[in-house]
Amino acid sequence: MPTTKGFLPSVSPRCSVSALGQRHLRRARDKAVLALASRRSERRTTPINNNSRPVLLAEKQQEGVRGSTLRAANSSPKETESRLFQTYLKVSNVFANLFPIWTVAAAAAGLANPSLFSWLTTSYFTAGLGILMFSMGITLTLQDFKRALSKPGPVTINFLCCYVLMPLLGLALGKAFALSPPIVAGLVLVGSINGGQASNLCTYIARGDVALSVVMTTSTTLGTIFMTPLIAKVLLGTIVPVDAVGVAVSAMQVVLLPIILGVCLNSTAPKFCRQVEPLCPTIGVTSTVLLVGASVAGCAQAIKNAGWGLQIVVMLLHLIGGAAGYWLCRICKFGETTSRTTAIETAMKSSAFGVLLATLHFGDYLVRVPSAVSVVWMAIMGSSMAVVWQFIPVKGE
Repeated sequence: MPTTKGFLPSVSPRCSVSALGQRHLRRARDKAVLALASRRSERRTTPINNNSRPVLLAEKQQEGVRGSTLRAANSSPKETESRLFQTYLKVSNVFANLFPIWTVAAAAAGLANPSLFSWLTTSYFTAGLGILMFSMGITLTLQDFKRALSKPGPVTINFLCCYVLMPLLGLALGKAFALSPPIVAGLVLVGSINGGQASNLCTYIARGDVALSVVMTTSTTLGTIFMTPLIAKVLLGTIVPVDAVGVAVSAMQVVLLPIILGVCLNSTAPKFCRQVEPLCPTIGVTSTVLLVGASVAGCAQAIKNAGWGLQIVVMLLHLIGGAAGYWLCRICKFGETTSRTTAIETAMKSSAFGVLLATLHFGDYLVRVPSAVSVVWMAIMGSSMAVVWQFIPVKGE
């Protein structure tokens, strides 16, 4: 009997395992294709839940708020202080640039309602001027005084305009308009006081030399210690009674001492002064505005009684003085920038200081009236020159 071995094909074990593996792979692939097709079919037939997206958006918003809160909490105090300081600098800059507007507004308020400034007595007035001078002193160094010696020409012209031209011009205008002796004395007093601190701001706006402006203001401010009492004794003593020694003492107390203290503090603690210096414009403008309002309020009725005649005379004093300072520099062959600076420095006076001197050391009440009128016209003339020159470029400098 034949065996079955000859009738069956001979299959090796390796071939049979390979065939079985291929069948399993085909079955697995078919199952995967069916499962994918089933899921696609379910996606087409299942409706979209529209409420899911707003929930996700709300969650993202909440995460954003949480992130902002965490960032704010993690920000250092120095960063917060820096942002606040930068904001203060911007506000302070705008506030200082609007100085002429604040001056006119304070004068108008003092003229319309003098009781608004009744609290600002003579002692407060003196302290306010001292603070103003001290705020100027801490911005000065010994190098500023050395720089004054490096430009003797313009500084000398401004000094002569301040203490020779302006007092004589005040006397001439008073005589020409036939004003009363106390008013004439007040005009001479306005002409014989130092330059105003607001001139530095107006010089900056007018494209002038700000560093030279600071030197000029410093020189006339220090000069008022001996020049104003001298002029008061020589020129005003023949018109009205005056306490020249008292004028000198007040000048040293209100001007010299605060400036010396400021310069010494700047020399010994410069880092502290650099930190305090950004406050100086705000303090200076605020003090000046209050002093202007108080000056006008103290002479409100006398200013009204004087009428427009005194207003015109005081306006001409500042206008002619500024023009003379400008053309004297041009005649001496100085540049446009220096001429503008000298004009503003000559036209602008520390009229509030004149009010204080007239109140303390002149017997007649009317002597202070021209200084009270001057605080307004000084700011108007200085800011007007600054605005006009701002739009006229300086050529060749």
